[in-house]
Amino acid sequence: MADASCASTTPPSVNKAWIYREHGETAHVLKFETNVAVPQIKEDQVLIKVVAAALNPTDAKRILGVFRATDTALPIVPGYDVAGVVVKLGSKASKFNIGDEVYGDINEESSINLKKFGTLAEYTAAEERLLALKPKNLSFVEAASLPAAIETAYEGLKRVGLSAGQSILVLGGAGGCGTHVIQLAKHVFGASRVAATASTKKLDLLRSLGADLAIDYTRENVEDLPEKFDVVYDAVGQSDKAVKAVKEEGRVVTLIGPITPPASMFVLTSTGSILEKLKPYLESGKVKPVIDPTGPYPFSKTIDAFTYLQTSRATGKVVVYPIP
Repeated sequence: MADASCASTTPPSVNKAWIYREHGETAHVLKFETNVAVPQIKEDQVLIKVVAAALNPTDAKRILGVFRATDTALPIVPGYDVAGVVVKLGSKASKFNIGDEVYGDINEESSINLKKFGTLAEYTAAEERLLALKPKNLSFVEAASLPAAIETAYEGLKRVGLSAGQSILVLGGAGGCGTHVIQLAKHVFGASRVAATASTKKLDLLRSLGADLAIDYTRENVEDLPEKFDVVYDAVGQSDKAVKAVKEEGRVVTLIGPITPPASMFVLTSTGSILEKLKPYLESGKVKPVIDPTGPYPFSKTIDAFTYLQTSRATGKVVVYPIP
């Protein structure tokens, strides 16, 4: 595990990293290399000694080449989510100090202007505005699991205008984003009733996160429920079902197309300010990280972690740790 002591040494010029030099299936093209250049930081960036990194479905899409029209040139070190220690400051960086423990989603936009050097490495660089101080009660693994998922959950709830006293249905409540939608809806936005879907074995998890109604999607169709909701948050790409479960004047947000009107979709703009805003809820334990019990995965087993993630069976987040 990294600690502040690593900040006293000069960062190396090369490091170990997972890198791909062609697009394709992750298991075929992602390779472990020991001599990858450490990124040079820009004036508004900091260099981070990575301690833990979380995987996202977007990582696999990027490796496959879905974003190649707007992506940076190959080769690429993938990875969005990071938790680690600041070891170097850009000339105009003033938010953090060397030795600070930070976390964040280092890609400001999820599909364009993506970084060539991601988080699946010993070192990565990020703009200060994308990062926040790690809550002291969270481990690096827990912190790494949060940024993209919790920021997406929060931004989606803001966009649909969920307010205190309203009801919400979460499709995909046990996933990386859905676990946070439940918690934020209940504890931050003040929803009076939270319903969520998951498979049979994960219903107790939904209840533990704050769901008032846990729906087994293998046995019930949400579109047939007699109850309708003020807001439906679709985290699994089922907007056709979501729009049938919302009240007539309700709102539906989805993360995955195709979109069935009146549902809307958005793309996250990463920012450390959301993490800062949610810090009190994380430090109090009202909002908790949810990490898949198969992990965390050793850095050397990153391919295995991706393979598991792509089964779409993960509960919460899949995290890689420790970074050597």
